[in-house]
Amino acid sequence: MNTQRLIRWCVGVGCVFLSQTLWSQSYPQRPIRVIIPGAPGDTCDLMMRLVSPVFAEKTRQPFIIDNRPGAGGQMGLMAIAQAPPDGYTIGCGQGGNLVIIPLAYKKVAYDSVKDFAPISLMASNYMALAVHPNVPFKNTQSFIAYGKKNPGKLAFGTNGEGAFLHFATELFGQQAGFRYFHVPFKSAGVIVTDLIGGRIDATMSAFITVQSHVVSGRLRILGLARETRAPNYPDFPTLSEAVPGYTSGGWFGAIAPANVAKEIVTLLNQQINSAMRLPDVREKTTLVGLDLHLESPEYFSQTIQKDFAKWGKLASDIGFKPQ
Repeated sequence: MNTQRLIRWCVGVGCVFLSQTLWSQSYPQRPIRVIIPGAPGDTCDLMMRLVSPVFAEKTRQPFIIDNRPGAGGQMGLMAIAQAPPDGYTIGCGQGGNLVIIPLAYKKVAYDSVKDFAPISLMASNYMALAVHPNVPFKNTQSFIAYGKKNPGKLAFGTNGEGAFLHFATELFGQQAGFRYFHVPFKSAGVIVTDLIGGRIDATMSAFITVQSHVVSGRLRILGLARETRAPNYPDFPTLSEAVPGYTSGGWFGAIAPANVAKEIVTLLNQQINSAMRLPDVREKTTLVGLDLHLESPEYFSQTIQKDFAKWGKLASDIGFKPQ
């Protein structure tokens, strides 16, 4: 049976595998450029570099990593949005630059929903409520109780007005029922330095950012912003044990320019998910505090929309005005 007859036969009987087979034979025919809207070493960069050799082995075409840091990820996302939708330029986006930045700024050069085609939600991290070891709070409950009795006295460090850590902290204070004193910083690294120095009381930070300082005894974690306890760190309680329903963390996923063929999105999703199932990839990502996801493009799209609703409502509730 030749190809044309096979296509007609499959259309007639509803064959679902033929298009994937034909696309896998015709795409990709050359290397795929992967734009990372951040510097080498960030989470998007790590994930794509882990997936790249597995993808190359299966398709015989490599991922070429192209780091485009700048403006909180906006420069890289602009380059992805403006690329031809032929499947040979894709990228990696995260909650911060796909959701928080469009909510925090009046002028953003891309539309996160209209300008991109979600491919695969690859990983998510989780936040930790970290404090200086000398503070008298031994758990989240006592921390919240103090905050309620002393409104505005707990000094929380974040990475700036309208940044993700600010929104995550605002949501925590809102759901826990206390007000805090906001101390904005220009970078997460400075926050940790000042927390270790005792110049602020607490911060809501990515777990991996504070983990080594907790091991050394310079910081203490009161809880992790997960729905359930982390399998590798079961001794850390979740913040939702004290504040039911509170979760917060970032996510990272592969995206393409809008209007890329659905068959290409499907194939990329399958290959990326296949790579992330490998024990070596799982081990390396777990070590840096990441949870892996093996979901459909539709699931990733829904995640973006849900986050817009979640953080958009928070911004409205606290009266945040885009800058």
